[in-house]
Amino acid sequence: MPLKTLLLNPPSFENFDGGASSRWPATREIESYWYPVWLAYPAGLLEGSRLLDAPPHHVSAPETIRISKDYEFLVLFTSTVGWEGDQRLAEAIKAANPAIKIAFVGPPVTTSPDKALNECSALDFICRREFDYSVVEFAQGKPLNEILGISYKLDGKVVHNPDRPQIEDLDAMPWATKIYKRDMDVTRYNVPFLLHPYIALYSTRGCPAQCTFCLWPQTLSGHAWRKRSTDDVAAELKWAQANFPEVKEFFFDDDTFNIQKVRTIELCSKLKPLGITWSCTSRVTTEYETLKAMKEAGCRLLIVGFESGDPQILKNIKKGATVERARAFAKDCHDLGLTVHGDFILGLPGETKESIRNTINFAKTLDCETIQVSIAHAYPGTEFYDYAKVNGFITNERMEDGDGHQMAHIEYPGLPTDYVMEMVHRFYDEYYFRPKAAFRVIWKAVINRDVPRLYVEAKAFLKLRAQRNKMVKATRAAHLADPTTPAKAGA
Repeated sequence: MPLKTLLLNPPSFENFDGGASSRWPATREIESYWYPVWLAYPAGLLEGSRLLDAPPHHVSAPETIRISKDYEFLVLFTSTVGWEGDQRLAEAIKAANPAIKIAFVGPPVTTSPDKALNECSALDFICRREFDYSVVEFAQGKPLNEILGISYKLDGKVVHNPDRPQIEDLDAMPWATKIYKRDMDVTRYNVPFLLHPYIALYSTRGCPAQCTFCLWPQTLSGHAWRKRSTDDVAAELKWAQANFPEVKEFFFDDDTFNIQKVRTIELCSKLKPLGITWSCTSRVTTEYETLKAMKEAGCRLLIVGFESGDPQILKNIKKGATVERARAFAKDCHDLGLTVHGDFILGLPGETKESIRNTINFAKTLDCETIQVSIAHAYPGTEFYDYAKVNGFITNERMEDGDGHQMAHIEYPGLPTDYVMEMVHRFYDEYYFRPKAAFRVIWKAVINRDVPRLYVEAKAFLKLRAQRNKMVKATRAAHLADPTTPAKAGA
């Protein structure tokens, strides 16, 4: 038997959508959670293991420590935002159960393994990049010096074993949905623009796109695009459909789901007979024919990273897309009846007051059903971080406000962080308080019988919005009283 293993998405902050589940770890404006899909694979490979996703199940740190006493090996997926709290949690777990072995996985320990091992005395080792087989081999008794892709301390010095090749045979991996059935309550997972309850899974790993800000392809999944067979994906969906009758929607949370036309159309031909409702990520370069096949196979919604409406910023971040192509894509989706959730980021390289205005106006012309407006975060390990660091644009290494909410931490000449935060609010206001957009949101809630859910989400959003406005005003007042005070803003 392998070591009794607990795979943990930790309780870093209250309502925190953490590192194992989100490319953009943060406490959201509206309480929402993605699935910790990365942890599900080793959980499925280790007999007697448990996947504990603490935030959506509202498992506290003390309760997590108590649970960990029953285990021999802890695998904790950490994040840059949650690192300090995760370190304290690991030390508390070690104090309560001195015999337990602890490994950290995730982007921060990939990019800074020496820092992690030197800062956190509770760590026995860390895994760099993909960690599925590394933690399994340790649990099965393989010595540290024989496990690829890990770093650990030996006689006070950090040892880096050779890198582990990326996993190519994804069909050999267990189905994440079977671990959801075993260990998780799917009704706890909510994303405002997805039907509830929903289930998320991967059909591919990696992303060949070169977006400079994107965390996972640069620190975890890599740029090499690897795919499961369409038969394996369809078989998992058929199993999940039978085992989760309460689920209203399945979501493909791939870095890039439909980047290959032939494969996407082939998969659609196998999903169509299942009669399920599903959604996925998408790039604006997706052709009409592919979108049409997706719609006919039951696709309802696409999450699309438009990021900016300024052509130069799209070039700066190596998005590989244009404003014109984005408009054509949005039109295709509207014509086909595909719902679009648009993601936008304020504060990317080259951002100005004018480019922010361009992006707000651009978003309104696209007229996506829902949007997410994020503050640009320069995560260590990304090309964006290197750019911001070298040019002195990072005003604060902390990206959150103490509760996990996003904090603006990049300041360009003529673009104070408090202005960026203010424009996040204005972006939402101008977008959603249009009569057309407001009516659409309310009408969809009525026909989907989600009015109570909409009320809770709107109340949470307006509360955070008020807190952010108050902080922006306080920041500006402090800056006016003392011009040497940095104009930092958060929420």
